[in-house]
Amino acid sequence: MKSIVFATNNEHKLSEIRDILGDSMEVLSLKDIGCNVDIPETGETLEENAMQKAFYVYDHYGLSVFSDDTGLEVEALNGAPGVHTARFAAESGFADKDHDSNANVECLLHQLKDKENRHARFRTVIALILKPQDETGSSKIKLFEGIVEGTITTERRGDKGFGYDPVFQPDGYDGTFAELGVEVKNQISHRARAVQKLVEFLVKVKKVKR
Repeated sequence: MKSIVFATNNEHKLSEIRDILGDSMEVLSLKDIGCNVDIPETGETLEENAMQKAFYVYDHYGLSVFSDDTGLEVEALNGAPGVHTARFAAESGFADKDHDSNANVECLLHQLKDKENRHARFRTVIALILKPQDETGSSKIKLFEGIVEGTITTERRGDKGFGYDPVFQPDGYDGTFAELGVEVKNQISHRARAVQKLVEFLVKVKKVKR
């Protein structure tokens, strides 16, 4: 398999995934395959959302595809924002629209203002569907999970990365993702760990040459 679709048009995610995969394969975006639909994410879990997006591309375009959904799970907030991570501020009354990164961070810091427990984790779930001829004649979906544990800082630190990166400090490191930079983040992040499992699977079925 020389190419695969990543069911997103998020440039940050695309860049991160392409950096992680390197020359393993060509990663196509939704735009690259002519898909301009805002694929719904109506699942109650990260797994459901990832599968929903993958099945949409596979059913409509018949291409090998993987999709992801990522959630920030904060212990003191009973696992929130979780599946609502990108919509956290809007659903909490801190923003008028979804995917407002600055508002999401401000909302999180506000809700943790008086909390001593600031433990959190990022969790990514990747759903993969290969064309039947690429694997075993089946279009079964496979899931891969990546988790990184850490803490939420009391203020923003760093100007690299995106989303909640300025306030998430992974365990074992002195800086936030936004301070550590792309090279380090792409080695230790939740998405990197999920992608590594994805690549190991593809190598196992002899569809990717490193």
